[in-house]
Amino acid sequence: MEQETLTIRPAELMDGDAVWAVLEPVIRGGETYTLPNDADRSDALAYWFDERHEVFVALVENEVVGTYYLKANQPGGGAHVANSGYVTAPWATGRGIAQSMFDHSLQRARQRGFRAMQFNFVISSNERAVKLWQRNGFEIVGTLPGAFLHPKLGYVEAYVMFRSL
Repeated sequence: MEQETLTIRPAELMDGDAVWAVLEPVIRGGETYTLPNDADRSDALAYWFDERHEVFVALVENEVVGTYYLKANQPGGGAHVANSGYVTAPWATGRGIAQSMFDHSLQRARQRGFRAMQFNFVISSNERAVKLWQRNGFEIVGTLPGAFLHPKLGYVEAYVMFRSL
């Protein structure tokens, strides 16, 4: 089997439909993001493409298979800590796309002068993400008991995860 070539580039306005195709099933599933699972395209894209977010898309053979944003976690005195959100298309999981987007985001965060990265609300039942972040040097620095209402599991913990750059 031929090795796939993954490309990551800044998102453009023309990527809106493709980004929505990646985001929609994750939002509708309601298991990993705090966005309302009935959010419409306009609201979801307004959140993802917020003016404070630098947005990227991951492509395999010109098909968007993932997207992430990078931003300062907080303004002012917290602006040296990055924050990111990542979504891999459900049809493309298990292919190293999340790892590639993560690697790209760390490189970009360093280029922008961030000194650390923090994830504010990692759903504990999202085991793939938790393991990926831990494998890449993140530590759980806080646990928020019952902070997320999972559609199948009920109230589950959310983690605050952190690593220096």
